[in-house]
Amino acid sequence: MNILICVKQVPDTAEIRIDRESHTLIREGVASILNPYDGYALEAAAKLKDQNPDTTITAVSMGPVQAEAALRECLAIAADQAYLITDRVFGGSDTYATSYILARAIQHIQRMQEISFDAIFCGKQAIDGDTAQVGPELAEHMGYPQVTCCLKAEEREGELVVLQENDDNQKVIGVTYPCVLTFTKPDADPRFPTFKRKIAARKAEIPHISSKDIGGIDLKRVGIQGSPTKVCKSYVRENKKKAVMIESDNMEQIIQELYHAAGQVCESRR
Repeated sequence: MNILICVKQVPDTAEIRIDRESHTLIREGVASILNPYDGYALEAAAKLKDQNPDTTITAVSMGPVQAEAALRECLAIAADQAYLITDRVFGGSDTYATSYILARAIQHIQRMQEISFDAIFCGKQAIDGDTAQVGPELAEHMGYPQVTCCLKAEEREGELVVLQENDDNQKVIGVTYPCVLTFTKPDADPRFPTFKRKIAARKAEIPHISSKDIGGIDLKRVGIQGSPTKVCKSYVRENKKKAVMIESDNMEQIIQELYHAAGQVCESRR
């Protein structure tokens, strides 16, 4: 079984700050990490490989050269090979343009390796954008059936059986090859890389794929010019709420004061 994992290097959202003058993200000095949801997708692929050692896992990412770090992390954990899709003309691509580029690059890799990927795994969403659009859009570009919000996947003859998480229940769904699955956070944490795989990942050669390598790609559909999404305004939401501290050794008095304060708030909103 051949599995392709689409991953993204993202800023650590725990360290993200906002420039209050320009209203943009301050990325300088902020560590970049492998998108956690992509890590869940990689773990799902690794478990399939545990069951079937003949499974191959290929990791692909689109971004600048430094995104190689995320791919090397994938190699250290479970991936067998990795490719970086990188080109200045791809800069500024929104989710639609990104999914188009990924689809064409995946087709290029399949032709180059003379293989066909049975399944494409993605994280449910990237934590820096939270759109959850790239996976489903990629499925549409490829013309593949898709299942979103997967918790795990098991191989069965001719198909994958996946457990899908919904708002108030879980579903077991069978999907035929080739397909696209997006993964959300399961109950168990992903595995850690072994020391041996870490060393091999550091030495691994990661081929780069540019727009010139991808035959037939329409450059009018990539980058800013190929992105239908337009950001009209970006701003920092100000928190204008004021907290009131009530201190007393008398519990009954505290309750009465809180009740009175809540009543004033409700009255002011009418």
